[in-house]
Amino acid sequence: MIVTSAVRHAAAGSAALLLVLPVPVAVASPAPTAPPVTSVSSGSPASALGEPTPPVRRHVDPARLDRRGVQVQPLAGAPRLPSASALSWVVADASTGEVLAARDAHRKLPPASTLKALFALTALPHHDPSERHTVADSELAGIGAGSSLVGIKEGYTYKVSDLWNGVFLSSGNDAVHVLAAMNGGWDAMAGKMQEKARSLGANDTHVVSPDGYDAPGQVSSAYDLAVFGRAGLQDPAFTRYCSTRYADFPAGSWSYGIANTNRLLTGQNGVDRYPGLIGIKNGYTSNAGNTLVSAAERDGRTLVVSVMNPQQGGGFAVYEEARSLLDWGFEAAGHVRPVGSLLPERAKTEADARAVAAARDGRDGAVTEKAPRTGAGAGAETGTGPGEKVRAEDATASGAPAKNAPASGAPGKGAPAGDVPGTAALGEDASAVAAPSGASAGLPLGLIGAACAAALTLWGWRRRAGAGTDRSPQE
Repeated sequence: MIVTSAVRHAAAGSAALLLVLPVPVAVASPAPTAPPVTSVSSGSPASALGEPTPPVRRHVDPARLDRRGVQVQPLAGAPRLPSASALSWVVADASTGEVLAARDAHRKLPPASTLKALFALTALPHHDPSERHTVADSELAGIGAGSSLVGIKEGYTYKVSDLWNGVFLSSGNDAVHVLAAMNGGWDAMAGKMQEKARSLGANDTHVVSPDGYDAPGQVSSAYDLAVFGRAGLQDPAFTRYCSTRYADFPAGSWSYGIANTNRLLTGQNGVDRYPGLIGIKNGYTSNAGNTLVSAAERDGRTLVVSVMNPQQGGGFAVYEEARSLLDWGFEAAGHVRPVGSLLPERAKTEADARAVAAARDGRDGAVTEKAPRTGAGAGAETGTGPGEKVRAEDATASGAPAKNAPASGAPGKGAPAGDVPGTAALGEDASAVAAPSGASAGLPLGLIGAACAAALTLWGWRRRAGAGTDRSPQE
């Protein structure tokens, strides 16, 4: 009787204990695996990608443009380079700055009026186009003999936009002299132009006369002229002036028409207009010969071409050689490896950093869009600045510790205490993978329940054995 009662009490105690400590169903099942995280852009598993990979950059030998002769690296399907007699020329992509081909790109030669492109880059931002200026006689002093002129008169008042039309369309050295006087004077403007050239990475240029008139020691290069042209295209005012074909120039109570002297733009003197031409500036002096920096757009792509001093074909050969180089550049898109860049070294470094940061941010966005995360800490960004943030799940997927990630065994900052460190990359199913399951989980709890039941049974039996006949009849 006593044994039977003890067994009943032990059974009841075991049941109560097991209700307090529920035992998981002891069914052996394989641990679930996290679904593969795929990149939105590529569809490849994120774990195979690891850390964001910088975009593939085409190798550019920075010293290649220092070599003499024609420099080009054709790929399959590349068109044949046209024959050009110019002493120096460059063909470049205006958007990327990549030089597609060149001849003696850094050869220092007199630039003639193509130097006015640098003058405009330096002086344009400092005066509003509607500003009016009355010309003093001293501002027209020192203009070189035989200079091209737009016809500015002392005592007349002109809008700044009229003066710039005189610079770009008529290549007027008188307009340059007036604008230089408005910007600190002739010598000061030469110094400012020199600083501007260096800031753009144009190291071949030495400015003596801001209008491009021949002066001892004044030189530039096809490379630098292409740099100036590309920089000018980024300024809407510069682009508007250099692409204007015709304008009216004021002369007191009346005005007269002026035409752009760039024949590729206007189609004058037997030179056909070039489709999509934007500008930029032509020049000629007896010392420099004919020079030209042009830009054209076709099918969403813009090229800049500079040509210095053709040796054959007469005075208009500079236009025809520029035409043939533009045609080649558009046809060669995707079929040549660049031989250099118009970007200064600092800008190249910054551009590379931006490209890497963009790739990293794009990778982050692709992963997080496809990988839901649980817990506040699972999606915490661990970077410290632009272009540096790396998500913890990216590092975990690649097998490397995340930058600034919490140490193993400690929950991340802001993460719930129950989160399992190192499982953020697995998303919703991380807890299922980390928690024990099946018979291995039920066995320890079952042993605890059995031990407690046995202890209760022994205690009850000994208590009742010691009590003897003192046991209450109501029990």
